[in-house]
Amino acid sequence: MIVLILIFAIISFFKMPINTSYNSVVILKDQKIQVEIADSFNKRAKGLMGREFLPTNSGMLFIFEKEGIYPFWMANTLINLDIIWIDKNLKIVDISKNTPPCKAKLLCKNYFPKHKALFVLELNGNWCEKNKVEIGDFVEIKR
Repeated sequence: MIVLILIFAIISFFKMPINTSYNSVVILKDQKIQVEIADSFNKRAKGLMGREFLPTNSGMLFIFEKEGIYPFWMANTLINLDIIWIDKNLKIVDISKNTPPCKAKLLCKNYFPKHKALFVLELNGNWCEKNKVEIGDFVEIKR
């Protein structure tokens, strides 16, 4: 029994992202989402690349200096993601649902929002569908 518990603990430890620091909460459809903040060029460029696992109700919040059309791609991303573009009024202006990973960096598709955004939230794939999140919904960001 102790051996099984140890094996489970080791597997769980290695599935957790290293150096993950959740320092903000996004509230979306009454769900609290613990988010890592990507607010610098390097953090935004790396994003969730190389992650094999994203805990339930957690994600990454990309913060930009000004509103704009910010395309995202899934190069070196290992899990499906929902990509949510949010404007300066905290309104969801576009969603790419269950976006598949891409390992061929040069052939990866860019996902463009239909409208300008100030924030982009990445969550596990199908999160929006499971929680009935749609374009036009509003979010709350607590830092």
